[in-house]
Amino acid sequence: MKKIALLGSTGSIGTQTLDVVRQLNDRFQVVAVTANTNVELLNRQIAEFKPLHVGITHQTLKHTVKAGRGLKIYSGEEEILGMIEVLECDLVVVALAGAAGLRPAVTALTSGKSVALATKEVMVLAGELVNTLICQKNKQLRLQHKPEIDLYPIDSEHSAIWQSLRSGKQEEVEKIILTCSGGPFLGKTKEELKHVSVAHALNHPNWKMGKRITIDSATLMNKGLEVIEATRLFSVSPQLIEVVIHPQSILHSAVQFQDGSIIGQFGFPDMRLPIQYVLTYPERSKNTFSRLSLADVGSLTFAKPDRETFPCLSLAYTALEAGGTMPTVLNAADEVAVSLFLQEKISFLEIPELIATVMSDHSVVQEPTLEAILAADSWAREKSFTYNSSRRTHFMFRT
Repeated sequence: MKKIALLGSTGSIGTQTLDVVRQLNDRFQVVAVTANTNVELLNRQIAEFKPLHVGITHQTLKHTVKAGRGLKIYSGEEEILGMIEVLECDLVVVALAGAAGLRPAVTALTSGKSVALATKEVMVLAGELVNTLICQKNKQLRLQHKPEIDLYPIDSEHSAIWQSLRSGKQEEVEKIILTCSGGPFLGKTKEELKHVSVAHALNHPNWKMGKRITIDSATLMNKGLEVIEATRLFSVSPQLIEVVIHPQSILHSAVQFQDGSIIGQFGFPDMRLPIQYVLTYPERSKNTFSRLSLADVGSLTFAKPDRETFPCLSLAYTALEAGGTMPTVLNAADEVAVSLFLQEKISFLEIPELIATVMSDHSVVQEPTLEAILAADSWAREKSFTYNSSRRTHFMFRT
């Protein structure tokens, strides 16, 4: 039975991970779960899955966690990191939002545990550092005659690439095709986007996701972050990644090999499929999820992205080219910009404007340490809030 630690068990990916565990309950044991503030749901999960370790980020909520026999409770970031270090498990699923997943992922890898990554920001902020860490740790594990560790993607697009790459060799790859739904504003002009509401931006046509990733999908920043993540997960140059708009979200991504063959992964927009794949890898298991009928779908369409109307995608490529701490700054500025938009303090079109301004003020640190990455993250957040304060105190949407 595979032992799993689930960081972020009450979020969208976390709850869907537990859905998969329910389907295959004879194959997995959930030994640890963590949550931010949703104690009510966390307590229900504790009662159902009976983990040995539980973490709650907010220390003031520790007393509200229902402790069972033998249950160890950890509160606050430092205690949770300590929990990760001592866990005995086969896989740590990192399903934490944004930059909050970085230190837990690094801690898991450093302590010799494989990681299933649903937090793309980990590789955006520190992909080069993470890859180096894995190589160094595996050298130690080989000398100790212990199993090596690995990093597995959960994002539907990167899971699709991972699955497609198994059809050939790394040196045979000609191009990676990263698909993108286009979000709720596909085909809109900048003029039409001037006064879009938060509710409209959160109305994704295909996926049910958290608020930040849904807004990022609307701006195409999510796809830009995925480009950065793909270069670091699969060791390919940005020039080998083509972003293609695919509104139906049926082809989740594909790989074109040097003989011209394109191998892709198709399926309904259901995150439980890539979650199950990473949990059961290298095997595939039966489930009761809905099956895709291509005949019923009828037709699939593809197009090039409109980078002029949605400049966040180009900003991501710029950050990737600059390297070092620039992707960290891109991500941090985006997190703040999205938060300000959700609070109706800036407009939709001001999201890329804020990000570009913060990036232009940043002095890149190449080959950064974890400390330098965290410092750049803090700097970019402070700079982003300063930008907003200098612009206006509050943005009111026109209805």
